[in-house]
Amino acid sequence: MTDNQETPDAEDSPSGGATLPLRPPCERLPCHKSSVCSRSYFVVVMVFFHVYIINVIALLLYVHYSSGQGDDNRSRDAPRGDHRRTESGRPPSKTDFLRDVSLTRVEGIRVGHVQKLSLVPGKVHEMRTLSMKPLLFEIPGFLSEDECRVVMQLAQLKGLMESQLMVQEGQEELAKELNLSPEEIFNLLDINQDGQLQLHEILTHSRVRDGIWLTPENLREIYAGLKADKDGNGLLSLEEFRLLSSDAFQRFLMQQGVKRSQLVRNSRHTWLYQGKGAHQVLQDIKTRVTRLTRLPPSLVDLSEPLQVVRYEEGGHYHAHHDSGPVYPETACTHTRLAANTSTPFETSCRYITVLFYLNSVEGGGETAFPVADNRTYDEVSLIQNDIDLMDTRRNCDKSNLRVKPTKGTAVFWYNYLSDGRGWVGEQDEYALHGGCVVTHGTKWVANKWINIDPDYQRQAHYQQLVSQQPEEEEEDDEGLTLNPDTKNSDVHQDL
Repeated sequence: MTDNQETPDAEDSPSGGATLPLRPPCERLPCHKSSVCSRSYFVVVMVFFHVYIINVIALLLYVHYSSGQGDDNRSRDAPRGDHRRTESGRPPSKTDFLRDVSLTRVEGIRVGHVQKLSLVPGKVHEMRTLSMKPLLFEIPGFLSEDECRVVMQLAQLKGLMESQLMVQEGQEELAKELNLSPEEIFNLLDINQDGQLQLHEILTHSRVRDGIWLTPENLREIYAGLKADKDGNGLLSLEEFRLLSSDAFQRFLMQQGVKRSQLVRNSRHTWLYQGKGAHQVLQDIKTRVTRLTRLPPSLVDLSEPLQVVRYEEGGHYHAHHDSGPVYPETACTHTRLAANTSTPFETSCRYITVLFYLNSVEGGGETAFPVADNRTYDEVSLIQNDIDLMDTRRNCDKSNLRVKPTKGTAVFWYNYLSDGRGWVGEQDEYALHGGCVVTHGTKWVANKWINIDPDYQRQAHYQQLVSQQPEEEEEDDEGLTLNPDTKNSDVHQDL
């Protein structure tokens, strides 16, 4: 065996023999470039360096492709339907619309928060947040006295009609069309699925179906007249329900006679066109609403005309939602034709309600929001111990929020939540509201609804159909160029 020599692998040699003497630590510090410690250190540094470089490259690629997608999906002011091109340069299918719009929502901040608005030249309006659930605002002086007077005169000139017929017909035919059995109807009405129909479950159904505002006392009278509640416990079992025809309540009410005070709403109304050629005041109101809501003019132009409503003394409108939830089997009334589907279920899809008070009411007539800013919403709890929060003739004073009608004031609220992606989401159940009974004088109001379909594709297709513009026509900064109020009289119904 030769003398021990210092080699690069000496410390790792597995061979036997004499053990090499350990050097003192101070002698091992000045390692040569070829030593094990230098090589290990170099390898570790290079590994970390390469990992760092790879991470940087991956991050740059991610930012690059994310920016590309963001540019492609950047929001514009209105849905576009035919300006996206495929790689071949041809437009996509007419039923395929690029999602390139984000609906602006006004922030409420907190109850009592006041925002300054510039809606008309030379004037600043103040907008106060009244509630967060629903998102509800009040704008005093939105309309001038002259504008209020003109709107009422135009409505009288056109003529007002009854807002509700005494009893709606055709419910029997609808039930037959749906081919629902008594068991299916029973389960549909049995909200809590306990196998029995409580008074409030029947009341809700009757109000929606027949348009008659029955009280618990009325319902007990009907039960007695029809001998429907055999055991007298105030509940209807499935066996008792089977014995009633689908229009039994309706026929009984027709025989007894229905007073106007028993209707869901007691008022008269008309519609005023706001497009080109309309009175300048009506066009100005529409423009102001567009600035208030911060929505694309195309969406406001294609919404319902202005509705003007008059409530005489004793007039009311029980609590309701201006729009309903949208399910897969439900069609929005304003886009039904564009959807090209046949369904017995329709809803109005009113994204925003703007309500104008055209006069100050001597007594009553407040707009009530029974569950505004409640912690939770439960439909069943709206009627408890014969106290019906939706009854605006009896229990308006029990509503969480009431807005007094003052000439020129406007209130507006969202009937739907956001879907989190800049479009319409689920119905806001807290937007339940009604008109308290007018105790003295007359009440004049006007409603401007902004109709938007929660289904983006249907809304874009509807706008394309109604606009009747050539595909090659250049769009302006507002998105698809649309004719204001085109064919509104044909596509909007009295809802």
